[in-house]
Amino acid sequence: MTGPLTSVLIADDQDVVRSGLRLILEVEGLAVAGEAGDGAQAVALAERLRPDVVLMDVRMPGTDGIAATRRIVEAGLDSRVLILTTFDLDEHVLAGLRAGASGFLLKDVGRRQLVEAVHTVAAGEALFAQSVLRRLVAHYVARPAGSPARPPGVSPAAAGPGGLTAREREVLQLIGYGLSNADIAAELVISMATVKTHVRHLLQKLALRDRAQAVILAYESGLVMPGSSAP
Repeated sequence: MTGPLTSVLIADDQDVVRSGLRLILEVEGLAVAGEAGDGAQAVALAERLRPDVVLMDVRMPGTDGIAATRRIVEAGLDSRVLILTTFDLDEHVLAGLRAGASGFLLKDVGRRQLVEAVHTVAAGEALFAQSVLRRLVAHYVARPAGSPARPPGVSPAAAGPGGLTAREREVLQLIGYGLSNADIAAELVISMATVKTHVRHLLQKLALRDRAQAVILAYESGLVMPGSSAP
C-alpha cells in the first residue's frame, strides 16, 4: 500500500510555464495541489492547501517570490519552498536563503532533476543547483577581510564546528561537499536513520537552520576547501 502523493503548489506568473510544470509533475506521479500567478496568491494557497512543496518563481507581479517565501516560512507552514528561476543572480540566492527557501534550481533543469529535487526538498533536505551552490559558497569564501564570517541568519553560536563529535564533523564535511543523506550513508557505511540523526544533532548544536547554512559553515571553518572534491 503506497502513501499519499507528494503535493506541489506551482507559483509562476506565466500560464505556459505553470502548464508545463504541471504536466511534468503529474506524469511523474506527483500531485499538483494548485497554481498561483503571483506571490500573494501563492501565500494564500499555501496557507489553505498546505502542499508539501511550493515551486516558486522569483520575479512575479506584486508580491515577488522572495517575499512570498518569507511569508510562508514566517507563517510556520510545513510547506518547503523550492525556488525555480531563470535568474542565477547572487542577490536572489542570498535573499532566498534569508527568506528560508529550501532549494534553488534554474529553469533549464531537466525533467528528472526537477522531480528528484521536489522529492528531496519534500523529504526535508536542502537542494541547490550546482551553479547556484558554487556562487553561494564563493560569496562567503571570497569575503573581504573583516567582513562577517557567518551566512545570513546564522547565530554567533554557529561561528565554527566546535562541540561536534568526530562523526558529526565528518558528516558536516560531507554535507559541505554536497553529498545527500544517502550518499553519506554509503560513504560512512551507516544507516540513513543514523545519518539523519547526526545531521539533526549538528544543526542543533551549531544553531543552523538547514543544510544550506551547513554547507557554507563547512567552507568557513576549513573542513572543505574551495575547489576540492569529496574523498
